[in-house]
Amino acid sequence: MPSTEKLDTHHKALTLNLDPSIFGSFAEIGAGQEVARWFLVVGGASGTVAKTISAYDKEVSDDIYGSGSRYVSRQRLEAMLDHEWTELLTQLSKTRGPQTRFFSFVDTVSARNFSGTNEAHGWIGLRFQLQPGGTANDVLLHINMLDPSSVLQQEAIGILGVNLIYAAFFELQTKESFLESVAQDVIKERIEIDYVDLRGPTFESWDRSTLLAHLVSAGLAETVFFPSSGPTVPPTEVLYKKAVVLAPGYFGHIGPDHAQVHARLLASGIQELQNELGETKSSPAGFFCLTAASFTPNEPAPEMPDLLRRIDALLASGGDVLLFRQRELYNMTAFVNRYTEAPVRFVVGLSLIIRAFEDLYGNLEGRLLEALGRLFAQNVRFYAYPMPAADLRDWLKSVSTSGWEWSETNGWVSATHLRRAPPLGYLFAYLLASNFIAPMQVPAALRTDA
Repeated sequence: MPSTEKLDTHHKALTLNLDPSIFGSFAEIGAGQEVARWFLVVGGASGTVAKTISAYDKEVSDDIYGSGSRYVSRQRLEAMLDHEWTELLTQLSKTRGPQTRFFSFVDTVSARNFSGTNEAHGWIGLRFQLQPGGTANDVLLHINMLDPSSVLQQEAIGILGVNLIYAAFFELQTKESFLESVAQDVIKERIEIDYVDLRGPTFESWDRSTLLAHLVSAGLAETVFFPSSGPTVPPTEVLYKKAVVLAPGYFGHIGPDHAQVHARLLASGIQELQNELGETKSSPAGFFCLTAASFTPNEPAPEMPDLLRRIDALLASGGDVLLFRQRELYNMTAFVNRYTEAPVRFVVGLSLIIRAFEDLYGNLEGRLLEALGRLFAQNVRFYAYPMPAADLRDWLKSVSTSGWEWSETNGWVSATHLRRAPPLGYLFAYLLASNFIAPMQVPAALRTDA
């Protein structure tokens, strides 16, 4: 058994090599053979490595794993995993099966190209047995690579791959300990894990939604995606080249009436952007946005059960959800703009606009001006949803914010009716006049004069 202390990559690979019951194969595409290399150089590789292959050429890869899929995709990863696992068992199960826990490690990666113009990401998979002859378990990950060069990215993949194999055999006590071991030494600065899928009897008791949310709360990912229908996928697959509407909020009230309000808010924003783009353009993608951080600076971060409760309620209303690690709107802008150059629109109530102006932004050198500059930098606008005057008055009292005045029409306040005392009021007025903040009308269904 390995030591209970946290091992580095060298000692993890060596521990696996020295365990006579663990034996498997490696297939790596796109960033060298960095995972297999660790096992080959630390010593004792013959005790672990059955085969290592890099089907780097596309024709070679198609001949082995089949054509018809993108090379860096879940479909290609699954094909690699199925092929390598079948071949491993066919060749070795009779001779080694009774005393061996087999594994197959595969990855297909797009590391940074020479000009730095591609999306540096990859899919990583592991199939393994915990007992000789036992049912196989699968771990599938999608990663984003953050290092500035392909050499550093390859190095990080090597560390992550060793971590994954080691964690699968030695760190399965809890999902938290498993993910912590997988992420050791490469997360935050070097690699993001924004998607994980676990299959097999070992993981039957692990809740999938909790696992995804933990990726964000533990700092392993900037954002994860929860679909209201269909399969869970990495955020890039729902954001790529799309016009996007984001509806951020706390969403603490989850009754049927509030669910209708939330659904109407997002639907209004999507329709507004569709009108802006024209009917010939494809429909924008819309998402509710929550944060795993505290919603305001002085509050604690939400507990996992409460966070999942709010996510489930939004999914039940028919809306897809993006869970962000950070709460600031400009961080949401930065993330979405990784994957699209199309328009991005926030649909927000007046309370969230006021909060954006009143936050201190002490982590930014330029404070509010820098925050707003980042927020509106790349084709971003606010659709400002109107608010009942009574609700606005009560909310301002609850947060002890002063300096805001308004007029109302039939009990409703729109962004054009909202004013802030100078000098901040000049900035608010500029954003309104420049259409960075675009007022929305009171929905006909809610108007008393309809």
